[in-house]
Amino acid sequence: MTSGQHFSEMGTLLLHVWTVLLVLIPVSTGSGTNICTSRGVRTCQECLSIHPSCAWCSQPDDGQGRSSIARCNLENLLKGDGCRKEFIVSPVSKLTVGENRPLSDKAQGSSSDVTQIQPQRIHLTLRPGDSKTFTVTVRQVADYPVDLYYLMDLSYSMNDDLASLRSLGSDLATAMGKTTSNLRMGFGAFVDKTVYPYMYMFPPEIVSNPCVSMNTVCRPQFGYKNVLSLTEQVDRFTEEVKKQVVSRNRDSPEGGFDAVLQAVVCKDKIGWRSDASHLLVFTTDATTHSALDGRIAGIVQPSDGGCYVNQDNDYEKSTVLDYPSVAMLADKLSENNINLIFAVTDNVMPLYLNYSKLIPGTTVGKLYRDSKNVIQLILDAYANIRSKAELEVLNVPDELILSFNATCLNGEVVTGVRSCSGLKIGDTVSFSVEAKLSGCPKERNRTFIIKPLGLKDTLQVTVDFTCNCDCQDSAEPASPACSNNGTLECGVCLCDAGRLGSHCECTEGDYKPTEADSCSTGPQGPICSGRGDCVCGQCQCHSSNFGKVWGKQCECDDFNCVRFKGQICSGHGDCMCGFCQCNPDWSGENCNCSRRTDSCMSSIGLMCSGRGQCVCGACECTQPGAYGATCEKCPTCPDSCTIKKDCVECKHYKRGPLFEKKSCNTICRDEITLVDELVFQEKSAVNCTYKDEDDCVHHFQYYEDISGKSILYLVKEPECPKGPDILVVVAYVAGSILLLGLAGLLIWKLLITIHDRREFAKFEEERAKAKWEAANNPLYRGATTTFTNVTYRGNS
Repeated sequence: MTSGQHFSEMGTLLLHVWTVLLVLIPVSTGSGTNICTSRGVRTCQECLSIHPSCAWCSQPDDGQGRSSIARCNLENLLKGDGCRKEFIVSPVSKLTVGENRPLSDKAQGSSSDVTQIQPQRIHLTLRPGDSKTFTVTVRQVADYPVDLYYLMDLSYSMNDDLASLRSLGSDLATAMGKTTSNLRMGFGAFVDKTVYPYMYMFPPEIVSNPCVSMNTVCRPQFGYKNVLSLTEQVDRFTEEVKKQVVSRNRDSPEGGFDAVLQAVVCKDKIGWRSDASHLLVFTTDATTHSALDGRIAGIVQPSDGGCYVNQDNDYEKSTVLDYPSVAMLADKLSENNINLIFAVTDNVMPLYLNYSKLIPGTTVGKLYRDSKNVIQLILDAYANIRSKAELEVLNVPDELILSFNATCLNGEVVTGVRSCSGLKIGDTVSFSVEAKLSGCPKERNRTFIIKPLGLKDTLQVTVDFTCNCDCQDSAEPASPACSNNGTLECGVCLCDAGRLGSHCECTEGDYKPTEADSCSTGPQGPICSGRGDCVCGQCQCHSSNFGKVWGKQCECDDFNCVRFKGQICSGHGDCMCGFCQCNPDWSGENCNCSRRTDSCMSSIGLMCSGRGQCVCGACECTQPGAYGATCEKCPTCPDSCTIKKDCVECKHYKRGPLFEKKSCNTICRDEITLVDELVFQEKSAVNCTYKDEDDCVHHFQYYEDISGKSILYLVKEPECPKGPDILVVVAYVAGSILLLGLAGLLIWKLLITIHDRREFAKFEEERAKAKWEAANNPLYRGATTTFTNVTYRGNS
């Protein structure tokens, strides 16, 4: 053999080894063993439940060693062991879209044809441990029909609110008419149960007029009354409100939950349309009774969630059934796609805010004492409802794990959430949904619903659970291949009680010491690992009080694994041959590290508030000074003005770091209102100022109301430095030149003057010197010789 051939064969061998390793790695346990063969399964159904990659060979034993095939193994390894393709059982998970109508843009004509979720029907086929991912798209259409039912507390303390509503009724209809061209309005009223101690009973005349002691007239106390069913004649709303008179009850809490339940479930009486947005406005200034409060009056029969409004539109079982629970209200509101709006006064706001956390799709607004702000409150609440798309899931089986990722505006992907906010009518958002089967339910298929909260549109998801093998349907009891002592199922014998062996040929009493060697790992090894007996050449494992023992030599069990807090695999996985097989949402050697991240999501929709990282389902804060369950507290972090400045930049001016990172709508949940100037809004309001890159100064005010909603008031026009005036600049330059010229002339004149004066002084000095030289010289001597002119003739 040449060296080239040698290296070629070695390369081929290494390639085969590498291929096998690649196959084994994805489905190996912590020790690197093949998970499909480490469980010691005996049936096809058990094999499919181990891992999605495991397959079963149902090929019958042909007397040529087929019985020795590891029937539960990877598909390619089964083929390599001689199992023919037609006998390999390996169902594949798949997804089929059954109905996929396109999304609508606007409600036109009959709103029953409007589509606000896509797709509408999906069929899934899932194996245990396997998953499939699909995308759900949601868009709220414009001009969608609205049903608004106004449910009012008519106890005596709401007298001024009723007076205001009488004058605001038409304005409410007009304001809501601007949001939709298809509006229906209705009106209902409530007080409390008409039994003692909720109502006045003595003296007898107080029953017909509870306000007799106050020298005024009230209507008799009642539980709930549907005054006006939903109607397109919105003028009737004002007419019916004007007819109403308040009543009076004895205790402070009211029977509002009775009224809410009846208004929700009595769909025909109220007139709720199936193809409309449903708004139930609940107004009160008091607390409300809930389940079990009826025991005070001897009412012990729980509310059954039924409709009991009679022909006179009165709740006829007010004194028979107890108040409904919050959980029942949440179920009924969701079932009937009704958005509940709590319009309550400041003194009871904390209570109803807590209710809203327990009832999905509920909003809370602060009602003035006289209800004069009720129109704006309803408009704001409706706008808040339409600005959010949130998915809810109904009837999902416990064995099916759903994981959501949202793709909101500008392509922002938010993991672990199923809602998007800050939307406008017509905006489209999508949600990625992963459905994973963690176990096998009793049913072979199940249908669950995914729907946008408050909308009628739904996505029906039907799931077929492929937990069984098709070959099980053709099982042969008392098969000759099993010595007539067992059932031949999927190629293997399932022996009757008391029978053993691959063909059920032995009984439990048979024991041959010469066959003990096949029950041990080696000549000196213990028989059946010391945890079983060798019967008919096979190990019959002993039972254990700690758990299950299995394996060819009884080498495996489900209790010798790492424990955490006293639980095997932390209670989040199964012990398989000494190693933890963690559930899908857990990881780690002892399965104590959660893979879920929703517990790390802060109230602003940011993982660990952007100040840490999610490790094992808990936030580890990395920002200095940050603490809290989601790192939401940080005294040393930038103040609210600094944080909100970025929100103003990205949401209003479409710039800044958050806009560039496409995380604006995720982090900034503020509602920005433009104002001409800032005024004092709330005690907790903070006035902020910042300067942008153009040196423009921006002013805004930030505060959170009692419901936790963040509000920003931004001054429309920033204070920017004015640009230069050309005329002023020209005049300034010309003036500067002129002044410089004049200054130059003055300096020149000054220098000339100084020079002239110096020259004149010098001249005077020289002149003075000249006068001194013309004086008598003491050294001078005059002439001594005299001459006579002979020609001179003078007068004699």
